[in-house]
Amino acid sequence: MKMRKPKQEIILTDIEITDAGSEGNAIARVDNKVIFVPFVVPGDIVDIKIYKSKKNYAEGRAVAIKKYSPLRSEVKCPHFGTCGGCRWQNMDYAEQLKYKQKQVVDNLERLGKIDTSNMSPICGSDNIFYYRNKLEYTFSNRPWISNEDIKNPDFVPQPNALGFHIPGLFDKILNIEHCALQENLSNDIRLTIKEYALQHDLEFYDIRNHTGFLRNIVIRNTSIGEWMLVVIVAHDDKEKLLPMMEFLKNRFPQITSLQYIINEKLNDSYSDLDVITYSGKDYVVENMPSYKQQGQPLEFKIGPKSFYQTNSAQAYKLYSYAADFADLKGDEVVYDLYTGTGTIANFVARQCKKVVGIEYVEDAIQDAKHNSERNNIDNTVFYAGDMAKVLTEDFIKENGTPDLVITDPPRAGMHEKVIQQLLNAQPRKIVYISCNPATQARDVMMLSEKYNVGRIQPVDMFPHTHHVENVVELILKD
Repeated sequence: MKMRKPKQEIILTDIEITDAGSEGNAIARVDNKVIFVPFVVPGDIVDIKIYKSKKNYAEGRAVAIKKYSPLRSEVKCPHFGTCGGCRWQNMDYAEQLKYKQKQVVDNLERLGKIDTSNMSPICGSDNIFYYRNKLEYTFSNRPWISNEDIKNPDFVPQPNALGFHIPGLFDKILNIEHCALQENLSNDIRLTIKEYALQHDLEFYDIRNHTGFLRNIVIRNTSIGEWMLVVIVAHDDKEKLLPMMEFLKNRFPQITSLQYIINEKLNDSYSDLDVITYSGKDYVVENMPSYKQQGQPLEFKIGPKSFYQTNSAQAYKLYSYAADFADLKGDEVVYDLYTGTGTIANFVARQCKKVVGIEYVEDAIQDAKHNSERNNIDNTVFYAGDMAKVLTEDFIKENGTPDLVITDPPRAGMHEKVIQQLLNAQPRKIVYISCNPATQARDVMMLSEKYNVGRIQPVDMFPHTHHVENVVELILKD
């Protein structure tokens, strides 16, 4: 057997971090090579250990910080640096916003050849902690143990974990003691469930061998104080499950929707599984102010499988910008593409003649219809199906040529057939909402055949991450 020669360890010393960008990593440049480094801040002077090196870039981690950047901010989360969820938490929030706006500008100008001179300053979030209305946690008998823990003689390893996946490792779960993203009752519920499970010898799931009982929990809450807890287990064992559900019902009267799912599949997805309500309602209700607060607030029913923007306060701002760009007069036919549960459709319905919503997920469309009924909105119609197949010339003839299209596609952007149909229909304006400036830039460039870019408005939905939403106004050329 031929012995492999061990790779030489490469440590770069006294390197200045100069930028922030891809996947929440910070950036240094050495000898014309870009180096991506997580959990540091522009302005830091660090030593970097390289663990991957390619021709034009490298990846490494900071093994020593020689000088701290003035752009640093105090970290609130005890798991920062291990959990990959809030990679920018150690950066001043104003700087986070600056780099998010830069990300939008870079993508639109570089990929879409788009003039960004009409871009407004990014809309920041009033709350930068405890802003999420949904978190999902995973049980595992394979907890993550850091090198620091291993070297600590006083460290006592735990055999089980309830928390988040370690980035890049499907079978390792970081045990979460406190998460600063959702209201604190979420932490109490998670820790109580874990304590109950350990006391009653309930098996945490083994993702490699597909054994064990407890798989996941999903916790949702709304601005009006309603809470949903969904417990997901690997097999139907009522002797284990029902006493736990009864305990949670009594321990947390704040939970207005307590449900469970039996997931015997080899993956964690549950969109195709039955959800059983143990106590309370099978949904929670979220309130959103009407556009410019002209009328009663909107109520949205959110089920265990429903999509709803996870930052409720910022969702209102995002939709308000979209409605501002739409500039509806009251007599328009509006198409809402990728409508989800109809939040945007219902948000603008009172300002126009008719809204036609299209969405792939049938359950979401049923929620959209219910939400219209709940808010006494009778000028919306919703269709379920593949967007590229539903949005045809015959469909447009049947539902009316759109005066305005609002589109909020998934990260992959819009299918070319959808873009071509928009070019054929020629609505006077398209309002494009995106969670991925790169695919948005690509799509806008294709639409530029017949549309000019008007206003551009980035919105920060997820403080402490690199993610950013962006709204672009597209105006039909004369």
